[in-house]
Amino acid sequence: MVELPEDGEWDMLVFDVDGTILDADGMIPETITLVRELERKGMTVSLASGRTLPNLTPLHQSMAISGFIVGENGGMVWDSHHGHPIRALADGSRTRDAAQWLGTQIEGLNPEGIESNRWRETEWCLIDIGDWEQVRDAIADSEWSDISVIPTGYAVHLTVPGHDKASGLRFAFEQRGIDPKRVIACGDAPNDIPMFNMVDCGVCVNSAYPNVIEAADAVTDAHGKEGSLELLRALIDRI
Repeated sequence: MVELPEDGEWDMLVFDVDGTILDADGMIPETITLVRELERKGMTVSLASGRTLPNLTPLHQSMAISGFIVGENGGMVWDSHHGHPIRALADGSRTRDAAQWLGTQIEGLNPEGIESNRWRETEWCLIDIGDWEQVRDAIADSEWSDISVIPTGYAVHLTVPGHDKASGLRFAFEQRGIDPKRVIACGDAPNDIPMFNMVDCGVCVNSAYPNVIEAADAVTDAHGKEGSLELLRALIDRI
């Protein structure tokens, strides 16, 4: 069982999606059961993901959670449950331009990226080409050197300065009047590190990235979706 800080008091759990509660085989049905039980016990559940809002909204609805959605790695915030409009917090045009340039520099790289880019407003997402460092190094020596290159294990995200899960969560927390020190977050990849650094407790469900483990306050014994179930059970038992 995951060892959580004994003195932690949390009002909200923020879940990453891909690799955390969802993968190519879908979601474990028990996840929805446990999330609903956690909400009934008084802890709000929210989502913070690199996915677009059209990808995340059905997940939010099927889990019947009362929290908000932070999409595009912090670029989009939607908190309809509290009556707030959809907010785009960044301009993704430079990242699209950078992707087009990368397509002329790296053989085999498709600048159009993943299909969900048709809905993407604040960043651009490339199909994971394996050697993401090649993308990072090319960007570093270009006119787009301020753009961050972030691998997630599923894709490679191009994001503008100041645009990450922490910036999106900060906006969403302020809208609801939530203290980040009363929030626990769960993720699995480098794009979750800003989120871990912002909240009171970060929980990692993946051993593949040493820097993510180092940023986390706790690590689950199980990995991926099973690790998230482990965390949910621990929180329910604790409450």
